[in-house]
Amino acid sequence: MKLRQGRRPRNGEEQGMTAKVTVEDVERVAELAHLELTPDETPRMLHDLNAILDHVAELNELDTSGVAPLAQVSELHSELGDAAAGELRTDLTLPSLDRAVVLAQAPETDGVFFKVPKVIER
Repeated sequence: MKLRQGRRPRNGEEQGMTAKVTVEDVERVAELAHLELTPDETPRMLHDLNAILDHVAELNELDTSGVAPLAQVSELHSELGDAAAGELRTDLTLPSLDRAVVLAQAPETDGVFFKVPKVIER
């Protein structure tokens, strides 16, 4: 998706360099997602996507130099300790559904997997 640069300055700040979504971008994304937007939905989607980019630009201005990067939030568990982070539940192996029973209820199967119609045309 091609993005143009620019953002309205707020409260006397200098012009930012936030990427902006265009109407053409919204239409292309809708096409790729097989969505049919009505004429009033396109400007609303344009506004919402640009508002998200503005918010991300504001987050990018935060000083995170003293914050250790995380690969995932669960890393906080070991840093904070069990009492602060809460206990994680133990994984349990439980019996699954019987394949033969489930496949017997499917409209179409090859005996091992469900067969479903192709939905992607491109």
